[in-house]
Amino acid sequence: MNKNSTVHVAVGVLFNDNHEVLIALRPAESHQGGLWEFPGGKVEEGESVEYALNREFKEELGISVQACTPLIQIRHEYSDKFVMLDVWRIEKFSGIPQGREGQAIEWRALSKLRAVDFPKANERIIRELNSLR
Repeated sequence: MNKNSTVHVAVGVLFNDNHEVLIALRPAESHQGGLWEFPGGKVEEGESVEYALNREFKEELGISVQACTPLIQIRHEYSDKFVMLDVWRIEKFSGIPQGREGQAIEWRALSKLRAVDFPKANERIIRELNSLR
């Protein structure tokens, strides 16, 4: 991976009626594998963040994003890459989330989100979500 380039990632924060947030377990073989994450994926060239978010949520979770709003942008440097997380709150969606790529998913209360369970770049998302309570 070329550390001189930044990987732009669309990230979605999705709440259920119990105010729990949806998280997914990263595959062991992936970057930061074995840690939990907020679903999403790389924004491909020519895509808007909203389009990438909808594409990733369809592919990974089988749901369609119908409305979302920007929440926070996070730039983070790992030892092998730079990432820019473009985090959006999913306001409206259709379908029932399921791990379509074999990944575990779960709904977790904000009080149960521990930064140590997530990639380092996700710590600010957790802090931001806790400030919204």
